[in-house]
Amino acid sequence: MYTKDGEKYFILDAHVALWDARPENQRNIHGKQFIDCFYDYHRNLSPESEVWPYEEYLYQGGERLMRDLFTDGYVDHAIFQPALLSAFYNNGFGQTEEAFALAQRYPDKLTYNHCWDPRFEQAGLDQLKRDAERFGLKGAKLYTAEWQGDSRGYKLDDPWSYRYLEACQELGIRNIHIHKGPTIRPLDRDAFDVADIDKVATDFTDLNFVVEHCGLPRLEDFCWIATQEPNVHAGLAVAMPFIHSRPRYFAQIIGELLYWLDEDRIQFSSDYAIWTPKWLVERFVDFRIPEDMTEYAPLTTAQKKKILGLNAAKMYDIDVPAECRLPADDTADRADAVAVA
Repeated sequence: MYTKDGEKYFILDAHVALWDARPENQRNIHGKQFIDCFYDYHRNLSPESEVWPYEEYLYQGGERLMRDLFTDGYVDHAIFQPALLSAFYNNGFGQTEEAFALAQRYPDKLTYNHCWDPRFEQAGLDQLKRDAERFGLKGAKLYTAEWQGDSRGYKLDDPWSYRYLEACQELGIRNIHIHKGPTIRPLDRDAFDVADIDKVATDFTDLNFVVEHCGLPRLEDFCWIATQEPNVHAGLAVAMPFIHSRPRYFAQIIGELLYWLDEDRIQFSSDYAIWTPKWLVERFVDFRIPEDMTEYAPLTTAQKKKILGLNAAKMYDIDVPAECRLPADDTADRADAVAVA
């Protein structure tokens, strides 16, 4: 929980990971390219005081994650969103077994989502059903640009993708998180395009599609889709650190999202361990839309509380302490924002 100026904020970090990118786990040069790209994002977008040594960045482990998120980082609950990347790493990039073990040990603090890939076809579909039972899945994380064999990506509207999404409906895996953001070397930019979100959101209205990284650098395309599809949500991973390095750009991002989606479909994410949540939470609570950016309404406290945790908590049925909840009727706070606009 984070407290500032008498306000209490329930913090739900909706996109975190444990990874192992140490040299002994790198299958090929692409494993090094991938983690080096992550580290460049970390180093270039973080305050100097928050930059980790490269060697520490390759692997964190559960003990450090618990400290960075829950002891130091104000987080009340976090959701694992693993990436497999088995073409680049011998034992996978996201440490799924370690993450799941932590979630079992701390169920009040951690939720584990798993990953699937429709290119495994029937064998993968059978595995998804076993995983849903074993992990008690409420959500999944997809990397549409992941390599497999000769394939360098897939689309959500591919025939086998539809079969997996149908299975998710049947299995109660209602929250589908998809990396639709900046290119990560060596993955292909076009494989992260947001266009396929439009079709599946229309055809699977019982599922929530959380577009991680809110489609950046395709923010406009994402917003035009999301405004028409009420089951499409924006994850702020990668967008959040611009609050430090490019605050006016961040104001544009959050301003556009609030205009097109409203505050009920935006979720805070630190994208740990690319960044740690502490400084992001502090900066966001203090953030104000610049006065000269008059096309955007000011951020209200109620909006910040929803984005920082209440929205994702509602999606995942996570209990929020009474002192962190909003009044049943917060229309006055929202009306103030509309009046300013």
